This record gives sequence, structure tokens and C-alpha cells, in this order.
Amino acid sequence: MQVLRCMIIDDEPLPLELLSDYVQKTPFLQLQGVYSNPLEALTVVQSVPVDLIFLDIQMPEFSGLQFMQSLNHKCKVIFTSAYPDYAIQGYEFDVVDYLLKPVSFERFLKATTKALDNNCLPSPEVAGLEPLTVSREEKVLFVKTDYKIVKVVLSDILYIEGLKEYIAIHISQGKVITLQTLKKMEDILPALQFTRVHKSFIVAIDKIDSIERNRIFIQKNIIPVGDTYKESFLSILNNKNLYK
Repeated sequence: MQVLRCMIIDDEPLPLELLSDYVQKTPFLQLQGVYSNPLEALTVVQSVPVDLIFLDIQMPEFSGLQFMQSLNHKCKVIFTSAYPDYAIQGYEFDVVDYLLKPVSFERFLKATTKALDNNCLPSPEVAGLEPLTVSREEKVLFVKTDYKIVKVVLSDILYIEGLKEYIAIHISQGKVITLQTLKKMEDILPALQFTRVHKSFIVAIDKIDSIERNRIFIQKNIIPVGDTYKESFLSILNNKNLYK
């Protein structure tokens, strides 16, 4: 999966913290640095490869617009500001998007997905994800991630997390991220082993440690149960004598 290396520049600590948290939650973003001083960031960006910058417009001494004028190479930029007044100027610089503070994760994800879609690097094609029987006991998926194909054993999967067109397959050893939809995975995976419990989550039934109200515990992970899926989920557990 293609990854965008990004930098966050803002003179206020709260937006820096919020955007950093959003970046950590987004599989196709890799945080290269966080800066409250735009002049320092400008020096760094000249020598460190950066694909995307989240840039505050209103900063003392050196504004985001001045920062854009000083960039001497092509780099995607998403403007952030508490005021809509600079939107037109932002688009004159051909920025990817303009985010108004406070920024919601949904709006952040929409902007970063646009940056990914517009990136000059070729988008990887999705490898076939049909389950393949390797032996009588073992079933696997072959998943394309980055520019290689990885084998994922179904019995190793803890849960699968969806993020728009990407999914993260969580296993005990870590996670595998690939360009795919959660709906496609739901159709592929054997229904006796996996069930969808939320618009963003599929869980391996035999990996469930406990259930508390609308929360599923798998090892140290907490997965929410959505209202839409609750009835069918409890029905499956009843049939397996896991829930009474």
C-alpha cells in the first residue's frame, strides 16, 4: 500500500495533538514531524522527503501563505485554519484541501484520501483475496500490501478493521494493511468463523475473550458492537453457546 509521508505545522499545541492522533489512525499516512515553528519546518522539509504537509495559515512572524511561497519543490499541502477567509488564496496555491478548525476525523480522512488519490505514484492494484486451501486444515488469504503479496492464515486473524477503501487485518503478530473494502472481506470470509459487528469491524468469533454491554474484548483490543449488527451477533453467539 502506498504511504504518504506527512508533516504537521501549527503554532498551537491542541491542533498539533489532534492532527497527530488522526495521522496515527490513518493507515496510509506516516508522520515525519510535528512543528510549532514554521521556519524550523521549512528548513527540515528541504532535506527530508515529505509528501504531504498539514499547514496552519495564521501563524505569527511567518504565515502559512509565506511558507507556501518559500517552498522550492513540489509538495502536497492541506491548509488548516479557524477562519474560512483564506480559502480562495489557498486554492490559488493549488492546495489539496482546506480544513476548518476544529477538524473532525471524517473531514480529515476525506482530505487525506483526496491527497492519496491525486498522488503522482501509481496506485497498487488489489490482489485476489479468495480463500485458498493449502492443506485440509489450513485456509489462507493472499493479500497485496505495498508491492508484495502476503499470506494471512485465517486462524491467525483476531479482527479486521475497515477504513473506507482500506482494511487492516489484525493478527497476533501485528497487522496487514491492504486496499480493499470491508464488504468484500465479509463476503469472502467463512461465516462460521467471522462475523461483522460494526460498520467498521469484523471479528473472529473464536478469538473473543469477553463481551461487556456493547463492547467485545479480544486480547487487549476493544471492538464496539453497532446497533445494526447487535441482534444478529447475539444470535450467532447463542447458536455457539457463547452467550446466554
